[in-house]
Amino acid sequence: MYRLKYDPAAEAVHEAMPAIASEPLTLALGAACHDPVVATEPYGEDDGVVRMIVTDRAFAVLLVGHALKTLKVLQVTYLG
Repeated sequence: MYRLKYDPAAEAVHEAMPAIASEPLTLALGAACHDPVVATEPYGEDDGVVRMIVTDRAFAVLLVGHALKTLKVLQVTYLG
Protein backbone atom coordinates (compact mmCIF):
# COMPACT_ATOMS: atom_id res chain seq x y z
CA MET A 1 0.00 0.00 0.00
CA TYR A 2 1.21 3.49 -0.88
CA ARG A 3 1.17 6.41 1.55
CA LEU A 4 -0.66 9.55 0.37
CA LYS A 5 0.92 13.00 0.72
CA TYR A 6 -0.40 16.37 -0.47
CA ASP A 7 1.15 19.56 -1.72
CA PRO A 8 -0.42 22.19 0.60
CA ALA A 9 -2.09 24.06 -2.29
CA ALA A 10 -3.55 20.84 -3.71
CA GLU A 11 -4.87 19.86 -0.28
CA ALA A 12 -6.55 23.25 0.13
CA VAL A 13 -8.33 22.88 -3.22
CA HIS A 14 -9.49 19.35 -2.37
CA GLU A 15 -10.79 20.44 1.03
CA ALA A 16 -12.65 23.41 -0.47
CA MET A 17 -14.48 21.35 -3.11
CA PRO A 18 -18.15 20.46 -2.57
CA ALA A 19 -18.84 16.88 -1.51
CA ILE A 20 -20.27 15.94 -4.91
CA ALA A 21 -16.80 16.52 -6.40
CA SER A 22 -14.61 15.71 -3.40
CA GLU A 23 -15.99 12.28 -2.54
CA PRO A 24 -15.31 10.60 -5.92
CA LEU A 25 -11.80 12.06 -5.92
CA THR A 26 -11.18 10.79 -2.39
CA LEU A 27 -12.33 7.30 -3.37
CA ALA A 28 -10.13 7.33 -6.47
CA LEU A 29 -7.12 8.42 -4.40
CA GLY A 30 -7.82 5.56 -1.99
CA ALA A 31 -7.83 3.10 -4.90
CA ALA A 32 -4.57 4.61 -6.15
CA CYS A 33 -2.96 3.91 -2.77
CA HIS A 34 -3.56 0.21 -3.40
CA ASP A 35 -2.38 0.14 -7.04
CA PRO A 36 -1.34 3.49 -8.48
CA VAL A 37 -0.70 2.28 -12.03
CA VAL A 38 -4.07 0.52 -12.44
CA ALA A 39 -6.13 3.22 -10.66
CA THR A 40 -4.63 6.17 -12.55
CA GLU A 41 -3.93 7.33 -16.09
CA PRO A 42 -0.64 8.47 -17.61
CA TYR A 43 0.05 12.20 -17.49
CA GLY A 44 1.74 12.86 -20.82
CA GLU A 45 4.30 10.16 -21.56
CA ASP A 46 3.63 6.97 -19.63
CA ASP A 47 6.67 6.86 -17.38
CA GLY A 48 4.85 5.24 -14.44
CA VAL A 49 5.88 8.16 -12.23
CA VAL A 50 3.64 11.14 -13.08
CA ARG A 51 0.02 9.99 -13.19
CA MET A 52 -3.43 11.53 -13.02
CA ILE A 53 -6.85 10.75 -11.69
CA VAL A 54 -9.82 12.06 -13.63
CA THR A 55 -13.36 12.19 -12.22
CA ASP A 56 -16.47 13.90 -13.57
CA ARG A 57 -15.80 17.12 -11.64
CA ALA A 58 -12.10 17.09 -10.79
CA PHE A 59 -8.68 15.80 -11.66
CA ALA A 60 -5.47 15.33 -9.73
CA VAL A 61 -1.86 15.04 -10.80
CA LEU A 62 0.19 12.58 -8.77
CA LEU A 63 3.86 11.80 -8.36
CA VAL A 64 4.37 8.08 -7.69
CA GLY A 65 7.38 7.18 -5.56
CA HIS A 66 7.73 3.46 -6.14
CA ALA A 67 10.85 3.04 -3.99
CA LEU A 68 9.31 4.60 -0.86
CA LYS A 69 5.72 3.66 -1.79
CA THR A 70 4.38 7.21 -1.68
CA LEU A 71 1.85 9.11 -3.76
CA LYS A 72 2.20 12.88 -3.70
CA VAL A 73 -0.76 14.89 -4.92
CA LEU A 74 0.86 17.74 -6.82
CA GLN A 75 -2.25 19.45 -8.17
CA VAL A 76 -6.01 19.23 -7.78
CA THR A 77 -8.28 21.01 -10.23
CA TYR A 78 -11.99 21.42 -9.61
CA LEU A 79 -13.91 21.44 -12.88
CA GLY A 80 -17.13 22.75 -11.42
